[in-house]
Amino acid sequence: MRQVYIAGKYTGRSDWETYKNIHHARVVARSLWDRGWAVICPHANTAFFGGEGSHEVDRLKWLEGDFEFIRRSDAIYMLSNWKQSQGAQEELKLAFQLGKKIYYEENGD
Repeated sequence: MRQVYIAGKYTGRSDWETYKNIHHARVVARSLWDRGWAVICPHANTAFFGGEGSHEVDRLKWLEGDFEFIRRSDAIYMLSNWKQSQGAQEELKLAFQLGKKIYYEENGD
């Protein structure tokens, strides 16, 4: 089974916007599972993780973990909101460097 990593905006300006970003990623993840992919959906993996560290420390820690998921995946799937996310842009850059297959969501949010 091929594995795909979902990349896109996570953090919103409010908890509600963040929830909508997570929900969108989960809906796409389910669709990809239904199409035969094993899916890594970091939005669901760390949904509303708080933490005692600073947001920047947490972001860098999680991004490094996400990079490892990308290294182990066959492809990356860019959600329609990926351009609004610095992390997703960095994930795309790594996927290009590694020669991963890249898919882009056609539909809007």
